[in-house]
Amino acid sequence: MTRLLVECTHVFQHPKVNSGIQRVVRNVINLLPESVDGVECIPVVMLKGKLYRVLKLGALNIPLFDALMTFGGRLERLAHRFWQLHQQLEKRCTTRFARRVLYVAYRLSALACFSVPLRLIDQVNQYQLPKRCSPLQHQAGDQLVLLDSSWHTDFFPFAEQLKREGVGIVSVIYDLIPLTHPQFYDTRLVQVFTEWFNWITQTADGYMAISATVRDQVHEEVQRRLGPAKTDRLWFDYFHLGSELDLREATAEVEPRLARLFDTQEPVFLMVSTIEPRKNHDYLLDAFERAWASGSSARLCIAGRIGWKCDALLARVRNHAELNKRLFMFNDLSDTSLEHAYSHASALVFPSWVEGFGLPLVEAMQRGLPAMGSDIPIFREIGGEFMAYFDLAEPQSLADLVTGFERTGQFPAARNVADWQWIDWREASAQLAERTLRNLQEPVVSERQHANCP
Repeated sequence: MTRLLVECTHVFQHPKVNSGIQRVVRNVINLLPESVDGVECIPVVMLKGKLYRVLKLGALNIPLFDALMTFGGRLERLAHRFWQLHQQLEKRCTTRFARRVLYVAYRLSALACFSVPLRLIDQVNQYQLPKRCSPLQHQAGDQLVLLDSSWHTDFFPFAEQLKREGVGIVSVIYDLIPLTHPQFYDTRLVQVFTEWFNWITQTADGYMAISATVRDQVHEEVQRRLGPAKTDRLWFDYFHLGSELDLREATAEVEPRLARLFDTQEPVFLMVSTIEPRKNHDYLLDAFERAWASGSSARLCIAGRIGWKCDALLARVRNHAELNKRLFMFNDLSDTSLEHAYSHASALVFPSWVEGFGLPLVEAMQRGLPAMGSDIPIFREIGGEFMAYFDLAEPQSLADLVTGFERTGQFPAARNVADWQWIDWREASAQLAERTLRNLQEPVVSERQHANCP
């Protein structure tokens, strides 16, 4: 073994995106140790069948290039929504001829509106490459750590070639939710993720999850697919994520409407996440409507970009009688504004059905903001006795926690969040590298992590 090659292709290509996985990749790469126990750690990308060392993960801050990258990212998301619309219309077609006509119209429109512009943008972006990365020759014994969301990429054949030439493959797994809960995602994403996991099951030599909960799920799923004998030849471990908001700027302004939200004395309960079905915002509204009906003056602040399958939820929020009174929604907060929200809210509420980690919980609790979360295994792993938990089958259980906290001022957790401790991104990055190397050198049985002792 000669080097750890930590892959970050998707974030390299989309440096302006700042959702959960992108935040993890950016922080781990930017704080990646140069070496661990004499083994060099190198951030890499795989582009068009070639391997490159990353010199600069972020954009170059050249207005034209940055604008093109931002526009390209938005155009890709719009192309995906256009594809979703095509899928919806196709289901309504009653004849094969109608479906064929619709498909041809979709292909022509997509080619003109999306494919050609995106290819032109890609060509322009090629001029940036020499300033952001340099060619790297792989060596037998290198270990390729697939840190990024590699199901978005097209480098599978190249990765297979690297493996044939002596490079080990380590897969970082954030969760298996598209496999275990496909109802929360678009059909296409479930298909893409399933194909990727089928590939990674046949390709990876080891798996590094972002929590002990996910590690155990991955081990079980791989064993189900490969059988105990083959699975025993692989290794499974995990590392935990950090909590700093690395894009926060001390001189940047807080969103004025958000700042006004915290100007009064009424408690503010904060929900931070992409708006999509798995995050369970409907349950959140149900619970707060019950609290308001009982006389609560608590306010609910929903912060997160608009995701998928959320049209009905957005309509419910936008038409709500309490909107901009006791209910507020922000869809494009900067890290500076998010830091302000974490620092001034009364508590975080997080009613997810299922998570691989729950980054907002760590971000909130590390800042001393107490958290209320759904009673699921991963939240127990992270929060332990420092969190308050509610029953996903009964919105009244959250309503009772909110009104009780509002009435008594006593947060309903067994232990004070002030005593809770967690690792930062530098430690998280080192933990990934160290535990990967440890398993490559001498596989060990991982122990479950305690929330107050990461």
